[in-house]
Amino acid sequence: MSAGATTGLGFEHVLVRGSGAGTLLLLHATGGDEHQLVDVGRELAGEATLLSPRGQVLEHGVTRRFFRRHGTFELDIPDLLARTDELAEFIAAATAAYDLDPDRVLALGYSNGANIAVSLLLRRPEALAGAVLLRSTLPYTPDARPRLDGKPVLLLGGERDPFVPRDRYDQLVTTLKTGGAELTATLMPGGHQLSNVDLELAAGWLLEHAPALGWR
Repeated sequence: MSAGATTGLGFEHVLVRGSGAGTLLLLHATGGDEHQLVDVGRELAGEATLLSPRGQVLEHGVTRRFFRRHGTFELDIPDLLARTDELAEFIAAATAAYDLDPDRVLALGYSNGANIAVSLLLRRPEALAGAVLLRSTLPYTPDARPRLDGKPVLLLGGERDPFVPRDRYDQLVTTLKTGGAELTATLMPGGHQLSNVDLELAAGWLLEHAPALGWR
């Protein structure tokens, strides 16, 4: 059952109820919106409740994102940090408003959405039980070791991704491992676009981790 597009709780968002106990937080890519990943989320996690917020930043007045940037490889870090806190507060408010378990929220982010999911893990790890990160970079180096404490994380990068330099991908792997994440990281043979193989790997990973996350 879908609650449709809703403007409350600080973000315009979509909620699609599932039969399971877990919630999949869908974080769209640059140029997407709250509907971009709903079908993907339902395909990958058939029993989960889907919670999909819309990014609040407009680039050049038309392209929607979760945080600002000054150029393709120059992120606005102060804005990202502030937007990360706003998103964490939205997650807390939404789980309370919709009677969802706050300890069973896992992010599925693509590109810009994956980058703010990384920031949640680094800055507000209590907001997520884990994450699926599709084509993400390390947006900034945290001041302190993140406290991820065994949180399951799937990272799927692209060997020829023009938007994620290989050194930043490698640094993200190191940062997540150092923080204690239960990390599965794979470099796919393509670029920034997702393939069916990406989705198959993500579906299998979610199925494998569903019992540990208490989704079933």
